[in-house]
Amino acid sequence: MINERAKALADQFITSWDGGELPSEALAMTLADCEDTATLAAAASVLRDIGHRNVISYSRKVFLPLTHLCRDVCHYCTFARTPKRVERAYMSIEEVLEQCRAAELAGCQEALLTLGEKPELRYSTAREALAEMGYSTTLEYVRAVAEAILRETSLLPHINAGCMSAEEVAELRKVSASMGIMLESAAERLTEKGMPHYGSPDKEPARRLATIEEAGRAGVPFTSGILIGIGETRVERIESLLALRRLHQDYGHLQEIIVQNFRAKPGTLMAEAPEPDLNELLWSIAVARLIFGPSMNIQAPPNLSPGVLEQLVAAGINDWGGVSPLTPDYVNPEAPWPHLDRLSRETRATGKYLEQRLTIYPEYAREAQRWLDPALHGPVMRQMDASGFARRDSWSPGTEMAVPAEDAWLLQPDRTLAPVSADVAELIERCRSQQALSEQEVTRLFEARGDDYVHIVRAADDLRRSRCGETVTYVVNRNINYTNVCYFKCQFCAFSKGKGNEDLRGKPYDISGEEIARRCTEAWQRGATEVCMQGGIHPDYTGQTYLDILHTVRTATPDMHIHAFSPLEVWQGAATLGLTPEAFLQQLKEAGLNTLPGTAAEVLHDEVREILCPDKLNTQQWLEVMRAAHRVGFKTTATIMYGHIEQPRHWARHLLEIRQLQELGGGFTEFVPLPFVHMEAPMFLRGKARRGPSFREALLMHAVARLVFNGLIDNIQASWVKMGAAGIAQCLRAGVNDLGGTLMNESITRAAGSAHGQEWPPSMMEQQIRAAGREPRQRNTVYGEVSAERKQAASQAQDLLAIDNQPAAKQQRGKLIVSEQMPRQSYQDDLSSDQVVMIAACN
Repeated sequence: MINERAKALADQFITSWDGGELPSEALAMTLADCEDTATLAAAASVLRDIGHRNVISYSRKVFLPLTHLCRDVCHYCTFARTPKRVERAYMSIEEVLEQCRAAELAGCQEALLTLGEKPELRYSTAREALAEMGYSTTLEYVRAVAEAILRETSLLPHINAGCMSAEEVAELRKVSASMGIMLESAAERLTEKGMPHYGSPDKEPARRLATIEEAGRAGVPFTSGILIGIGETRVERIESLLALRRLHQDYGHLQEIIVQNFRAKPGTLMAEAPEPDLNELLWSIAVARLIFGPSMNIQAPPNLSPGVLEQLVAAGINDWGGVSPLTPDYVNPEAPWPHLDRLSRETRATGKYLEQRLTIYPEYAREAQRWLDPALHGPVMRQMDASGFARRDSWSPGTEMAVPAEDAWLLQPDRTLAPVSADVAELIERCRSQQALSEQEVTRLFEARGDDYVHIVRAADDLRRSRCGETVTYVVNRNINYTNVCYFKCQFCAFSKGKGNEDLRGKPYDISGEEIARRCTEAWQRGATEVCMQGGIHPDYTGQTYLDILHTVRTATPDMHIHAFSPLEVWQGAATLGLTPEAFLQQLKEAGLNTLPGTAAEVLHDEVREILCPDKLNTQQWLEVMRAAHRVGFKTTATIMYGHIEQPRHWARHLLEIRQLQELGGGFTEFVPLPFVHMEAPMFLRGKARRGPSFREALLMHAVARLVFNGLIDNIQASWVKMGAAGIAQCLRAGVNDLGGTLMNESITRAAGSAHGQEWPPSMMEQQIRAAGREPRQRNTVYGEVSAERKQAASQAQDLLAIDNQPAAKQQRGKLIVSEQMPRQSYQDDLSSDQVVMIAACN
C-alpha cells in the first residue's frame, strides 16, 4: 500500500514538471511522511535525466581558507578557530596567488574562497591584521584577493563569504563568477539554546535568506543548500527547500542546491551526535530533485559518502561539486576528495559521463550579459566551451598541438562503448534514413558528451563510408587575397585592415592586376586547376573591380577554374552597379566565373551576426545570394565559422538553413566547417570570444554535418589550415571525405595566428590521407577528374616565389592587366538617384 501511494505521489511530480508546472508547496509537504525512498529516487532519476541526460558534472578547484576566524560558534564546525589556534589571522595575497598558480598547473579553473563570518566583529586579532594589510573589513580583503586572482591567474573566484548586505554583494559580484551561502536549515528552532546554531548570529535563517535574496536582486549565480542530520526533521528539510525555491522563482539565480550530510567531528559539541544514515541522505536528495525539477543542479559532495556514489547518482544528483586535486576539504578535513580518475570510473559505472564545469554553471555562463559583471565576461569565455561547460583541453585551431588526451582515449577505435542514449540512437537512425531533424534535435547531437559523442562520430564515419567509400579527395589550388583593406567591421577578423585594426598583423595592401596574373600563371605552372579569390571590401571596389579581376585571370590562364567572390562581395558588387545579386551573378558568369565559395556565412543566425558582424550581410541576405547563385547555375560551397560567441543551438540553425536551401536547388558541392582561430582575432584580444572550439566540438561539427546532410551534401571537408595534421587524422574518422585545397599562399588564417597555411602540396596531402588508411584522389573544384598533365605538373612543382603584397594607396590599384586594358561601360553614368545612394551606402 505504501508503495502504491509513493508511486502515485512520485508520478504527480513527474507529470507536473512534464507539463511545465511547478509542483505546489502542499504537494511537496506530503513527501515528508513518504518512507519509500526507492520509489522517490526512481522518479528523481527520471527528472534528472530529462534535464541533464548522461552528464554528471564537477568543478576542479583549489580550496583557499582565507581565514579560520569566525564570530559564530556552530556546534559541529572544526573550520572556525579562535585566534590562539591560528598562526596568522589571514592568508596573504601572495600565498593565495602561489596556490592558484599551482592549481592552474593541476588543471583547476575555480578558486574557492572560504572564510569565517566577519571575525573582526569579535576578535581584535582580526581587526589588527586587517589594518596591517590596509583593510577595514574582511570583505574588503576578500574583494582584493579575488581581484588579484582574476588579474594574475586564469582561475575564476567563487566566494563563500557568509551573510552580506546588498552593497557587499554588489562589490563582490565585480570580482567573482559565482557566490554561495548554505542555508543549512530554515528552522529557527535550531538557533535555540542547546541546538547546533545557538550563539551563531549569522545562522539565523532570516539573515541567510536575506543574503540569498540580495544575491538574486544583484543577479549573482548563487549556490545554496541544506545540511541534513543536525537535529532538523524531514518537514523542516522540505520547508528549507521550499524557502530556497521561492527565492529562485523570484530571481532565477540559484544555480545549484547542495544536499550535504552532517559528519560528526572530534572536538566539537556534536562529536557524539548520530550521523544521518544513507537512506536519509538518499531520501533528501530525491526530495530535493522532486521539488526543484529537471533543470536544477542537485549536488552531493562525494568525499562525504565514499563507497556509495552510485546510489547518490540513482537518487537524482547531477553534480559532485568542487573537487580539488591539490588541497583538502578544509570544512571536512577528515574526508579526503576522491581521486579524479576514480571519480570518473565510479561515475562511468552508473552509465554517466563525468564532465568538468566552471564555478558558474553552463546555463548561467551562456547568459553572461545577465549574470556576470562585464569584467568577468572575458575570463569566463576563455575557460568555457560553447555549451558553457569548462573547456578542459588546451587545443586550439591553428596550433600544432596533439589531440587532447581525453579525446584520444574516448576516440580509440577499438574501445568498447557504453550503450548510446536512447534519444541519440533515434536521431542517428533518422539521419541514416535521410529524415530532417528539428533545430532542437540537431542541438542535442551537438551537445553529446562521453560515449554518446563517440557514437555520433562513429555513425558519421559509417555514413561517409557508405556514401563516399574509402577515397579522400583534394584539389591543387592557389589562394589570392587581393586586398586586406576592408571597411566592414567584423569582430573576428584579423586579416582585414581598417581604421580600427591597423595594429594587427601585416600592413594594408592592395595588389595590382599584374600581380594577380603572375600568381595565376605560377599556380598553373605548378599544377593548379583552381584559383580561389576573395578579399576585403576595399572602399573603392565596385562590381566592375570583380569583373576586371575575372578578365585578368581569364587572360593570364584561360583554362584555370575560377572559384571566387564571397556572397558579401557579390552583394556589395551588385549594389555598386545598381543591380540585383542575380543580375550581377549573371555578369560574373559571362565574364568567366566558374563557382563561388560559401564564405561570409560565419553563423547563419542573426542573434550571433548582430554581435559578430553587425554591418555585414544578415542571414537572409546571405541565403538570397546563394539562392540566386544556384538559380544562375553556379555550384557553390557552404561554410560555417564557429567557436567564438555562439552556442550549439546556433550551429543547429545554421545547418538546417543550409539543408533547406540544398533541398530547393542542390547547388552546394561541399560543406566546410571553419573553426575560429582566436590568437590575433580582435574580439578575443578584447576578451569577447572563446579560444575557438574545443577539439570535441570541432570533431562533432564535421560528424553532425555528415549526419544532417546525409543524401543532400556528400562532401564534408576538413580544413587542414585550421585543424592541423593531428586534427585532420581524427576528422578523417569522423565523416570527412575531403581535405580541400593545397592552398598556395593561404593568408587569412595565418593572419589570425595559425601556424599553418602556406601550402600542403600533393605529396603532403597524400601522405596524410594514406596514414589514415584511405586512398587519395586529386580532384577538380567540382569533384571531377584531373588530367594526367595537371597531376604531373603538380608533382613536379618548384618552390613558390615570394609574393608582392603591394602597399595600399589612397585609391585601389587597377585590377586589369595594363597591356590588355579594354574599354568598359561606365555604369554610374546611367544610374538613378536611388542607385547612387545605394552605392554611397556600400562605400
